[in-house]
Amino acid sequence: MAGDPFDFSPGAQIPLSGSSGQTAATQALASAAYRDGPVEDLLKANSDWATSEVKKPRIALFEPNLGEAFSRAVQLRVLGAGRKPLIQSFGLDPQPVVEHCLAASRIRKQRDIQLTGIMAVCGILFLPGVLLYLGAFQIRRMLAGAKDKRTGALGMALVAALGVFAVILLVKLPLHGFWALYIRAAIIAPLIGGVWAKVICERTAKDLRDRWTGLLSGGGIGAKIPEAVPKNPGETAAERLRQSLERLAAEQHSNVVFYAGPKGILGMGTRWGSWQLAEELVPADPDKEINPFRSWDVIRAIHDQLRLIERSPVHTGGFTTPAVEHWVVSPVGEGAGAVSRPEGDSGFEIRGAELQRICNEQQFGAGSRHYLGVQFVLWDGQLVITLLITVTVLHKTLRIEVTGHALGPVHSLFMGKPAARTKTTTKTVKFWETRTRKLPIVAPREIVRLAARAPLTWYPPLLEYWGGKLVLPEPFGLRHAWADKPWRHRFMADDALRATTPVLRVVHQAALRVLAENGVDTERFGNRAMFLSGAVQDPAPRQADIYNA
Repeated sequence: MAGDPFDFSPGAQIPLSGSSGQTAATQALASAAYRDGPVEDLLKANSDWATSEVKKPRIALFEPNLGEAFSRAVQLRVLGAGRKPLIQSFGLDPQPVVEHCLAASRIRKQRDIQLTGIMAVCGILFLPGVLLYLGAFQIRRMLAGAKDKRTGALGMALVAALGVFAVILLVKLPLHGFWALYIRAAIIAPLIGGVWAKVICERTAKDLRDRWTGLLSGGGIGAKIPEAVPKNPGETAAERLRQSLERLAAEQHSNVVFYAGPKGILGMGTRWGSWQLAEELVPADPDKEINPFRSWDVIRAIHDQLRLIERSPVHTGGFTTPAVEHWVVSPVGEGAGAVSRPEGDSGFEIRGAELQRICNEQQFGAGSRHYLGVQFVLWDGQLVITLLITVTVLHKTLRIEVTGHALGPVHSLFMGKPAARTKTTTKTVKFWETRTRKLPIVAPREIVRLAARAPLTWYPPLLEYWGGKLVLPEPFGLRHAWADKPWRHRFMADDALRATTPVLRVVHQAALRVLAENGVDTERFGNRAMFLSGAVQDPAPRQADIYNA
């Protein structure tokens, strides 16, 4: 649309999933859109930064599985109208994750159209039989998982009794003529529809599982979302979806982040280390004054040196090329439910003169603060190491502070591939031996659940009211919501600790050069820098954001 500041694309196009950002973390989270299994499993992946919740269903037969709930929740949160700002997902590209959620929903929608047709033929025309079977499965679903074994056995007995009742109706009825034929048909027709529905559900489940496996194997089929491509100017829904995806990409590149107290910087992780160099600004020549300079001059010199940090005099590998960025950090409460970003033609970013003003002036009191960050994305996106540098001048004291933040891999739940359904039983004769047989890819109760939900998928709010839903944590970001800490992984912890020392030395060298060029006595600064260079080698991450009163 004309005048929309978020329309950064040259025109209508299909977002491609094979572009930059297809890392292990991206593909792992994208695979959640295709997963089956109970939605409660997702609660196991909650991190220290965010906690998701599951609203319990009013009718257990309508509850979603993990993939359905995840896809629906992410789509609404990221692409919904009037949504709140998102937290950046460092180490992955959120757009492919959202695209796979859209693609998975499209596949399920095509399946539900067919299941709705089956329910219309076998359900509406033969409603008494369908209600009988749905009631039996609802009772079984409610009682089969009961902690009291006697309650579970009672549920199975009730289901068996309903089955016996259905057989009696087929064999001997007190009615004759049309109603006798109708009742028999009402008992048989849902079974025929169930066989038909089984074929459809198994075909769709195989497609979803193939895409799930493909993503975790490093490839897979790309997400196809033709509904995001407007074919004519009148398709406003497709145009809104395309613009929402463009807005997501622009918001991902915002340089505004949020400090949530002990939770650290949202999206970057907690602050595990802090090293401060603070000394008095004394002229090198007592007869001359210090040349006027600003914090931005020191920051700019540090920025230029950090851009060369991957270079090494010894050819032994060394650093990968880091991302060096100027960040504006805004404080929010530890339990904040939302954040706010600048919006405008700059695309959610603060640049130019305003960035320099924050760096030079907003060093004490209220307001956002400026930090220069060097960020390493390692382990195919599973580890994000961020070192932030800030320079402040209060009266005659110049302080250079370097803080370390680390965000670990996505939860192991997202790394598991689909497993075949099997059942192990004891042999009749050789009772000391067992045998394992392979079960169908979709269980009978899952087919009933999908068929019962299908007619309601045309109006998702009603389905969520009866079946429950996944509630995403706020402030929401795909990466930090389900991230682990890196300290349990030996090599990841080593990488986080090793990156600090060379970065700290580059920062100090660049700062000392600027001070010397402006007539500052650097002896005390140099001595303090040497002390910090030794202290930073302490191989123990700390909880630097927790202050013991």
